[in-house]
Parts: sequence; C-alpha cells; structure tokens
Amino acid sequence: MLWVAVSAVALGFLIALEIAARGYGVRGPITDQAREVVFAPKSGTVLYASMALMLVVLTWRQRFIAIGAAVGIDLVFWLVRWAVGAEMMYGNGALLVTLGCAVVALTRRTGRERMLLLQGVGLALLLVTGRKTGYTWLLITSKTRSTVLDQYVATADQALGNPSWVAGRIVEATGAVGFRVLEFVYIQLAVMAVIVALYQLRNVAVERRFPRHHLVRTFLAIGLLGPGIYMIFPVVGPIFAYGADGGQWALAELWPNTPPPVAVPQPMPFDEFTPRNCMPSLHTAWATAIFIHSRKAPRALRWAGTFWLIATLGATLGFGYHYGADIVAGVVFTLTIDIALRTLDHGWDRKGIRLVAHGAAVFVALLLSYRFLSLEMAGHPWVFGPLVVLSMVSVIYGYVRITKRWERQAAAASVPQPRREPQPELV
Repeated sequence: MLWVAVSAVALGFLIALEIAARGYGVRGPITDQAREVVFAPKSGTVLYASMALMLVVLTWRQRFIAIGAAVGIDLVFWLVRWAVGAEMMYGNGALLVTLGCAVVALTRRTGRERMLLLQGVGLALLLVTGRKTGYTWLLITSKTRSTVLDQYVATADQALGNPSWVAGRIVEATGAVGFRVLEFVYIQLAVMAVIVALYQLRNVAVERRFPRHHLVRTFLAIGLLGPGIYMIFPVVGPIFAYGADGGQWALAELWPNTPPPVAVPQPMPFDEFTPRNCMPSLHTAWATAIFIHSRKAPRALRWAGTFWLIATLGATLGFGYHYGADIVAGVVFTLTIDIALRTLDHGWDRKGIRLVAHGAAVFVALLLSYRFLSLEMAGHPWVFGPLVVLSMVSVIYGYVRITKRWERQAAAASVPQPRREPQPELV
C-alpha cells in the first residue's frame, strides 16, 4: 500500500509539472522522457546507470542478458541514426530494457518476485525521471521568480570570507587541467551516486529484499524537496549576479577578482531563463549524501566518496555557481533529510526526532539570517562567521552521534545469544 501511495503521489506530481511546463511552451518531464524511447537521449550515461540500479534484483545470468540486449538495441539505433544523419547518442537500449522488465514483472512474475522486480524498475525510472523533473523545476523557477536575492546572500557571505571569490581565483590558477577535473566531477555526480548505491544494494538479488536505508532514498528526497526552497529563496549565483555570465542583468563584473562591496542589499531583477537554483546547493547536498553513505564501503570507495565531496565543493564555489552560504545550507539540508529517513526506519526514535527538529530549525535560521541579518553578518564577521559554522557543526555532531548509537544497537541485536544448556532433572 505504501508503494501504491507513493506511486500515485509521484504520478500526480509529474502530471502537474507536465501541465506547468506546457503552459510555458516546452515539453514536461513525462513527454521528454517518453521521447527518449526512440529519439536521442540527453544523457546515455544516466540511462545506463539507472538500468544498473534495476539489475540489482536480477540474477547474474539475467543481468548479462539485460546488458547484452541493451547494447544490441543501442547498436541498431546507432546504425539507423548514422544512416539517416540524425543526432548520435546511446541509452535507448537501457531505457527499453528497463521498461521491458516492468512488462515482465506484470505479466510473468507473481507475489513477492513481482514486487521486487517492480521496485527495481521503479528505482531506475525514479532516477531518470528525477533528472527530467529537475529540468522542469529549473524552468519554473526562472519563469516565476522575476527577482533574485543574490545581494543578500553575497552580503551575508562576507562573514565567511567570500569563499566563492577565493575558490574562483584558485580554479583559475590551476588552469585547464584543474578545470576539466572539477567539471568531470561536477557533471558525473549522479554516476558516482549510482556506484555507491550499487555497493549498498549488492545483496538484494540474494536476500530478495532491499535494505531499509540506502543512498537512493536520500538522493531522491533531496531532489524532491530542494526545488521547493528555490521558489522561496531564489538565487542565481555569483557568476551570474556578479560576473560576465549575467550579461546586462549582472550587478557588476566583480567575480572572481573583486569581492562585492558591503552595501544595503535589495532584490534585483533578472532574466527569464537563468535557473534560481543556488539556495541550498543541491550539488553539495548530493555530494554530502554520497560521502556519508560511502563510510561503510571498502577503502577505495571511501576515498572516492571523500574526493567527490571535496571536488564538488571546489567546483560549486570555484565555477561561481554558489556562495559559501549555499554550501553550509546544503550540508544541513542533507543531514536533516537523511536522519529523518533513518528515524522513520527506527520507529520514530525520540532522539532522531529531536535531531530532525534541530536540523530543520538550523536550516530555517540560516535562511532567515541570510535574508534579514545579512548587513549585520557582514559588519561583524568574527561573530556571525563562527556562529554559522558552529550551527552546521552542531548538526554534523548530532548526526554522527545518533548514527553510531543506532549502529551499536544493530550490532548488539545481531549477536546471537549463547544457548542455555538444559538443566538435569531429578528422577
């Protein structure tokens, strides 16, 4: 019933986004995804990564068959596109195989096996559809929010030392090599998430069930809730508001060489196509989720998760896409969502509920401070800077503490109790 309810809500949400996108004269997430069954996808890598999530419920023989079928279908599509001179891209095969598994689940499977395969297909399609949904959300933010609050965030960022300006100069100093590495990490964030998720879901085919908590849940929850904050707190980022990429709408061309002067902030008008997708930084949020979910993985995956987090922070700041204030909000946002999902799995644990309330309160307090106390933050950086950092650290500390407690409880529950020998009876 839970899966049915979630599916119904998701379908209604997608239909609403489709209608909204059509109102602005563009394709919505449903029709955009449906076109990729035949036409060239935007990202074949994401489609294959999504199919990989679905494969965790299959046996090794079934996996090889599914991968072979996907590659074979893509080769046929490639030859046809090459012959007619159409746009070249792969990924249709992965999408068709995923949809085919849904048909198999409905027609050839029953009971628990049907539900397991449908869960695998749903997991794959959620990742794909979530990406399309994000594009639509960004369009809506640019069309419905005519003014942005960058001046407030840039002023508040003075308390943190203008990290975007510092990181921007560092990235420029690293040259083309540093730029390409950070660009790769920034673009392929979803692929890294799938790698970590595949490790967490590696035993699904054997145990015939999904673990109670895994990265994909947090990843999707972040993507679902984050755009709502965009609508409340629209920000375009320093490279647009204070850089050349903003064109005539930019306040001045200051990024990354000259920090913005402290002045009374006010909402500023901006164009109708730049996404208002800064507050909070969802790239930071997703990279943080990858980091915390890779802590129980082998050493190589732990190092990869750490590298992805650090490089993502460098890219979001160094490319001028985010302010330091966005990064702090993104970390608090992720830990609050992840602990809420874990608390749900632990039967609404009281300490978990308190930490969720604390994280939500810190997140709201940060947004209110950026909006209404930005001048005070810029005027007293040695007071507000540490307070902002300490508020984030308090959520991190609470998260680490409660998750370790739950892990100890789980370990104690899994230790078998010694068998008691039967006592001899007097005859």
